[in-house]
Amino acid sequence: MRQLFPVTDQTPDAEGAEQAESAEWSLDRLADAYAYPRTDRPWLRANMVSSLDGAGQHEGRSQPLSSDTDMRIFGTLRALADAVVVGAETVRLEGYRPARARAEFAERRKAAGQGPAPVIAVVTASLDLDFSLPLFTSPLVPTLILTGAAADPDRVRAAERAGAEVVVAGDGPGVEPEWALQALADRGLLRLLTEGGPRLLGQFVAAGVLDELCLTVSPTLTAGDAQRIAGGPAVKVPQRFAPTSVLEDAGFLYTRYRRI
Repeated sequence: MRQLFPVTDQTPDAEGAEQAESAEWSLDRLADAYAYPRTDRPWLRANMVSSLDGAGQHEGRSQPLSSDTDMRIFGTLRALADAVVVGAETVRLEGYRPARARAEFAERRKAAGQGPAPVIAVVTASLDLDFSLPLFTSPLVPTLILTGAAADPDRVRAAERAGAEVVVAGDGPGVEPEWALQALADRGLLRLLTEGGPRLLGQFVAAGVLDELCLTVSPTLTAGDAQRIAGGPAVKVPQRFAPTSVLEDAGFLYTRYRRI
């Protein structure tokens, strides 16, 4: 792993690049590199992966585009978050499980006033979910269901019977992004991470509430017609983000951008 941007006195030159590439960063170093900013409002970070030709998935899943280092960063970002916000379709496709407590981050989370693991918050209008899954029946911390005020009462009761907490975050059938972030903030959950899917990320982008994007650029080409990392209607004016860091390992670029 090597840091390409920002350039520092420790950034290896061409002669030192080969040695840097073979050095695996510790989890502590990754956690420091991806630390959330100090803020008294919700900070929404997205973590996504894309192929060189813009695919956010391959055969419906992101895993084929990923790498071991990508998964270490994925785990680190989760360990830093108060809550992981995810769309229902991604829960179904990716087989989401409860977040787990990790001993490597226990002291860091305790010092930050966080619980042992992040809350999983599922965004869904229909509540068309399998509530017998461990995500709902045996999480370390209760799973949240973010839905609209017009959600099917029977599905709401089914979710609550499974142990999930249902949170109204919209006055219609679906979720309003601003409402969702405020509902999480009201529960003391400010350091937020979304892992998609593309439809949910597109909603956050359209609402102008995405603060940061951590994008892994996978050195792969997929062709086909896979979704991009964000879907849905286009915004009227493209939103500008500025790069804050770029790491490289085995041809993968681990980029980080903040909203300008």
